[in-house]
Amino acid sequence: MAFSTSLAIYFIIWWTVLFAVLPWGIRSQAETGDVAPGTDPGAPAIPGLKLKLVWTTIVASFVFSAFYVVYTQHLISINDLATLFGLLK
Repeated sequence: MAFSTSLAIYFIIWWTVLFAVLPWGIRSQAETGDVAPGTDPGAPAIPGLKLKLVWTTIVASFVFSAFYVVYTQHLISINDLATLFGLLK
């Protein structure tokens, strides 16, 4: 697999994982009782984005590593996927 392809796949995985990690540990301003004027009460009180970016990178690295091992070791073939989705019998 070319480096540019690996980088693109990692970026897609990272971006997907980011949206899964964003809600972790969020408490809204309404839950904490400290609603800033002019903001939505459902907005996060403390977003913690730096920590979430770190967690996103860690989780995405594990997911990409699993994908890379499966791809390079040919553990799942295209026929396996076709059978899984009912395209082959």
